Amino acid sequence: MNRMHRERGMTTLGLLVLIAFVGLFIYGGIRLTPLYLEYLSVSKSLANVAQDLDPAATEPTIRDAIKKRFEIQDVETIKATDVEITREGTVWNIRAAYDAEAPFVSNIGFIVHFDKTVTLGSQATP
Repeated sequence: MNRMHRERGMTTLGLLVLIAFVGLFIYGGIRLTPLYLEYLSVSKSLANVAQDLDPAATEPTIRDAIKKRFEIQDVETIKATDVEITREGTVWNIRAAYDAEAPFVSNIGFIVHFDKTVTLGSQATP
């Protein structure tokens, strides 16, 4: 009986290609992590401002509170002057919309769009 034995498994070259592929994804995650951590700081800062301030606050008071929170949270990608503050009736809408960039490899990079809106004050229900 002449049986053919087929070897199973992965070649060294196949293993290296797989490691390189998985490594690129891990490296991309490492490059994006600081952007998302800063977005969490922005989100937390806006939520704290909305929670701590009175709905009767003025726009300069809100902007100053945002500036202080950004300094405490060490937010550098967006400035307090870039935050959009609009009033609709008795409600303040505070919106931070910005893009963050992270280099990846050579001239390839990531651009991530962030958009966070919080409401200061309660909307009256009809």
